Amino acid sequence: MDNRLFAPATERNRDVILAVLKDALRSPGTILEIASGTGEHAAYFAPQLPDYFWQPSDPNEESRRSINAWRSHINAPNLGEAIAIDVTQPDWTGSLPVLPQPIVAIAAINLIHISPWEATLGLFVGARQLLSPGGLIYLYGAYKRNGEHTAPSNEVFDASLKARNPAWGVRNLEDVIQVAGAEQFRLNRVIEMPSNNLSVCFRAIA
Repeated sequence: MDNRLFAPATERNRDVILAVLKDALRSPGTILEIASGTGEHAAYFAPQLPDYFWQPSDPNEESRRSINAWRSHINAPNLGEAIAIDVTQPDWTGSLPVLPQPIVAIAAINLIHISPWEATLGLFVGARQLLSPGGLIYLYGAYKRNGEHTAPSNEVFDASLKARNPAWGVRNLEDVIQVAGAEQFRLNRVIEMPSNNLSVCFRAIA
């Protein structure tokens, strides 16, 4: 039985995301992915980032099965087995296994809007414990800017998310930046991506 799940958007965005990651990453180490979903990004990125250990995670058991199924279909010794992490839970960093290299980056693709706001808060609180100064947080997804949607399609997307779960929704980028600053992360870059998405990079400053 093949447990692999497929997200059509992955093939459309994976190359542009990888280009940003390659440009933003510095010294080799572990990249911890939060909310890895189907695992398609992990399976695509790990072989192309051989100097890094890619550690996928997801709180959903079906997603973890999919991640591990994708892992079994590729030859990438630097791709770890999926682990259960829920960043809305206090002290989620305590569930991390022993990793082969220190964590130098945390990636969260399409997490911020498809989760309650508590996930954003918990992500940065935990990242402050895990990342050394200069460490990277990479976020990808749709955002409002100055309280306004950047495209009509994003407004429709926001409404669809809230219809699925009232706790979800496209976040105001300035609110995310404020949360990051409170946990000693500074905004490094905001990069416009296809389909009205953004890549947002933060660096740990303390």
